[in-house]
Amino acid sequence: MLIHGLQKMTLLDYPEHVACTVFLSGCDFRCPYCHNFELVDGSASPIMSEDEFFGFLDKRHGLLDGVAITGGEPLMRPDLASFIKKIREMGYLIKLDTNGYHPDRLKELLEENLLDYIAMDIKNSLEKYPTTIGLSDINISLIKDSISLIMGSGVDYEFRTTVIKEFHEKDDFEKIGATICGAKRYFLQQFVERDTVPDCSLSAPSAEDMELFLQAARIHVKNAQIRGL
Repeated sequence: MLIHGLQKMTLLDYPEHVACTVFLSGCDFRCPYCHNFELVDGSASPIMSEDEFFGFLDKRHGLLDGVAITGGEPLMRPDLASFIKKIREMGYLIKLDTNGYHPDRLKELLEENLLDYIAMDIKNSLEKYPTTIGLSDINISLIKDSISLIMGSGVDYEFRTTVIKEFHEKDDFEKIGATICGAKRYFLQQFVERDTVPDCSLSAPSAEDMELFLQAARIHVKNAQIRGL
């Protein structure tokens, strides 16, 4: 496993825990608002080997509670399970970020009790997924399967949506809420405009629109919240 990015300490990525965040390359989506697109298109070079990363973790006992694994899309990596096992053997908790497009691999990790927290991105209402993720063809049943797996797993979790003015409307959030009805946590995160995203014309919704979207989501998900405003 090659490591393409490392945030050595974060209080934000793993709720209620001190963690480091590991970035892995590769993704099967092409979201035009992605903040880590260099991990998606493979242009980012690895920053360390697996052995170097475990050397880092060995020195962080007592300082870190867990490791947040993100990307890209971590579930694309065939060696992810063995990587996680080594981390857990060192006594660390595991939080996984995923786009939800690999329910088979997610199921394997859950069956092996390798995950302590899952954060799945809900990109948009299901009918608007292709445009939002930059693909013309998508098997939306895979997204539904991952949602069901996560909600029935017994593992702590959250769903979250990065909200973009050009892609999201109020009705989308009522539909998203219906798709994850009864979810434990759902966060709306306002898009942060950067010149490094693939489509620099995209913009953030207003605070007023974010509140409107939140109320629509709460029709079905009572514990929906805005994160970061």
